[in-house]
Amino acid sequence: MSALRPLFALAWRESRFARRRLLLFLSSITLGVAALVATQSFAANLASGVREQAKSFVGADVSLSSNRVIGPKTEKLIDSLRAARVPIARVTTFASMALAERTAGARLAQVRAVEPGFPFYGEILTSPAGQYARLHTGRNALADPALLLALDARVGDVIRLGEARFTIIGTLEKVPGAVGVGALFAPRLYIPARYLPETKLIQFGSRVEYEAYARMPAPGAAEAFVEAHRPVFRGERVNANTASGQQRDLDEALGRLGSFLGLIGTFALLLGGIGVASAMGAYMAQKRDTVATLRCLGATAPQVLFIYLLQAGVMGLIGASLGTAIGVAVQWVLPRLLADLLPVEVQTAISPAAVATGVGIGVWIAVAFALLPLLATRRISPLQAIRRRVEEEPGAARRDPWTIGGWALLAASIVALVIFQAGELRNGGYFAAGIAVALAALWLSAWTVMWLARRTPGRGLPYPTRQGIANLYRPGNQTRVVVLALGFGVWLLATVYLVQSNLLAPLMVNTKSQGNLLLFDVQAEQERGVDALLRGTGTAVLQRAPIIPMRIQSINNVDISVLAPDDPDAEEEEPQEQRPREGRGKGGARRGDGRPERWAVRREYRSTFRDTLVKSEKVEEGRFWRPGAGGADAGGVAEVSMDLTVAEDLAIDLGDTIVWDVQGVRIPTRITSFRDVDWGRLEPNFFAVFPSSVLQGAPQTWVMLARAPDASTRAAVQRDVVRRFSNVAVLDLTAIQAALDEVLGRVAAVIRFLAAFSVATGFIVLLGAVLTGRLQRIRESVLLRTLGATRRQIAGVLFAEYTALGLMASLAGILLAVGAGWALMKWVFNSEFHVPVLPLLWLALGVTAMSAIVGLMASREVFRHTPLEALREE
Repeated sequence: MSALRPLFALAWRESRFARRRLLLFLSSITLGVAALVATQSFAANLASGVREQAKSFVGADVSLSSNRVIGPKTEKLIDSLRAARVPIARVTTFASMALAERTAGARLAQVRAVEPGFPFYGEILTSPAGQYARLHTGRNALADPALLLALDARVGDVIRLGEARFTIIGTLEKVPGAVGVGALFAPRLYIPARYLPETKLIQFGSRVEYEAYARMPAPGAAEAFVEAHRPVFRGERVNANTASGQQRDLDEALGRLGSFLGLIGTFALLLGGIGVASAMGAYMAQKRDTVATLRCLGATAPQVLFIYLLQAGVMGLIGASLGTAIGVAVQWVLPRLLADLLPVEVQTAISPAAVATGVGIGVWIAVAFALLPLLATRRISPLQAIRRRVEEEPGAARRDPWTIGGWALLAASIVALVIFQAGELRNGGYFAAGIAVALAALWLSAWTVMWLARRTPGRGLPYPTRQGIANLYRPGNQTRVVVLALGFGVWLLATVYLVQSNLLAPLMVNTKSQGNLLLFDVQAEQERGVDALLRGTGTAVLQRAPIIPMRIQSINNVDISVLAPDDPDAEEEEPQEQRPREGRGKGGARRGDGRPERWAVRREYRSTFRDTLVKSEKVEEGRFWRPGAGGADAGGVAEVSMDLTVAEDLAIDLGDTIVWDVQGVRIPTRITSFRDVDWGRLEPNFFAVFPSSVLQGAPQTWVMLARAPDASTRAAVQRDVVRRFSNVAVLDLTAIQAALDEVLGRVAAVIRFLAAFSVATGFIVLLGAVLTGRLQRIRESVLLRTLGATRRQIAGVLFAEYTALGLMASLAGILLAVGAGWALMKWVFNSEFHVPVLPLLWLALGVTAMSAIVGLMASREVFRHTPLEALREE
């Protein structure tokens, strides 16, 4: 230890005159650690919130739910629980129009008819406070503030639901487990369950969720009850959830969110690591004479390496500590940005594990990335103290075991960090491999740029442009470091943007030149009356379609009990209406293993009949029947057209047969076409379409798409429809579009907020790259001025060089991002991929401009040196 004490003292004294220059080093690691700590702390707080609020999220120990009336066997089990004095509360949820009688305002609401006692866990907060306890004292209602705003109503007004009227006694301020932005789509409205029959809203075809909640007497009783009676629940298509199961599901879903945000922070830290290497390279370029002097005074190469590695470690510790403090502060912002998008309330607290991880990883990344530039000090000879050379000796680092070991340590550090943040070896390995491929491709791009610059004919180009292009391949060029550093930053930013854009694209609704009102739950006998009402207000009916609920009985004469046998560990149905399509080969929809997905076989299909295609679909394979044709053949088998999405999951091909159960009636069909349906358009789209002659006599409801000319007409239509046809629900698609824009804007804001750390680090990386070649640029500029070049010409040379570097780096990074984005969407997110050209073009132009501006600003010292200095140097 005594032998190291002089080295510590020397490192401290030597750094006193260079601490301002080390600020670039410190800034690089600070921003990366800040992003990592912020995301790690947010993920930890999110997991803590899930653990603490799991029961509040469900509202009970056990919840039983079904989109049909709960079957008799399940009802018997519920009665047995009630007989054992287990508290039971029922909730019936459905969508309906709410009409404020004072203002005549109408709005689609999510109605929840609740029994006393619900929720057993958690608390529903209202304004004025305590009004939820009064809900069951009469015909009262509690509404989302958004609903009152849409209805222009206030507390105390009477609201009409179907044939019943309720008095608004307060607003819902907080409902456990509810996502805040959900109120933008369908505001909640709570009413007492005992008055539900008075509304007369539950009719054939209505989409209703029947739920029963129970508070079990002992820990573990909920899981035992569900496991013991799972076959009953499966048989009657009842979803059974427990608080612990809900916690596991939330942990998994929100854990993926935390991992995604954490990877963004990790990428910012890796970009900061490149900034560390660049800053250390610039720092050591100015320390060559100092190192040579130390070698003359007897310092060995390992001692010099230790001195500067110690400085890097200390600066890394300071930068990581400062970044941790910033990250802890930033983590207070993330829960507020995502507040209305999460089903749990995130309590912000300092996570000791995140702090320790941030500091430890920050210091390690600082040392690992600084090691490679510092290894070059081993090749600085004492002779350089009296004979200066700006350019490095070519080939000196080749086959150097220390340099190879440094690269190996750096690669292992990156792989370990990415795997640690991804949370699992497989995905982390894929991400690490992607980073390695990107770095190799960027190095190859830099080599290609130099090769092209050397062979580009300069005739006809202005002198500054010609000289700037020549600087891309001359000795002391910055092409490799800038293209590698800046291209890596562009790759990260563009990849994050592409993934964000493609994940959110299916949620974007295109309502331009389409309908702006969607009417559903229209009974067959009401269809003509609703049509006449719409036309009377000047609202055009663009599309109408009957809806017939049905289920699959068999496929190719194989019963569903064989195709999808009851599996206690399988989900009953897919939670969303549309699943992303993996894509299918020409001539068949069959999956690779030939087995259908369980959800696709067991789900309820809400199908339609018509003899023509609509704008949101097109035939991909087979043929669609002609109007008036397509009925059953001599064998009683009718045609049917299936959507490509569900065809893939049903593992069916053209010519296969499906027997449908339509309200107890068996209808055999043969698949004659596959349709590609654009589910992004809010129009009546269906998985299965039948010929008109096949289902006209089946029990049905109707859905209608209409377009009102203006906002006042839309409001009038909703008011008049709910007054004359109280069961008909009207969805204002302009409100849905506004709600989606709000949600997507919030999600994009979070991603942009975290990506801003990468942007800021990118500036530092570029600045470090410019400063690395500072001595070479000064020498070249004074020589040019000695030969008669003006300041304007020299500025033109630098502008051309850095513009070319920025353009090449941004193009290389964007091309790599397109490849990475395609791979992620295909194999990780299992979704379609598209390239938003205009935003990527703006990114390329912005990075190019940034490169030119930063390059010029960092090179201002070049203009302060006189031609006489060049002669003195020689």
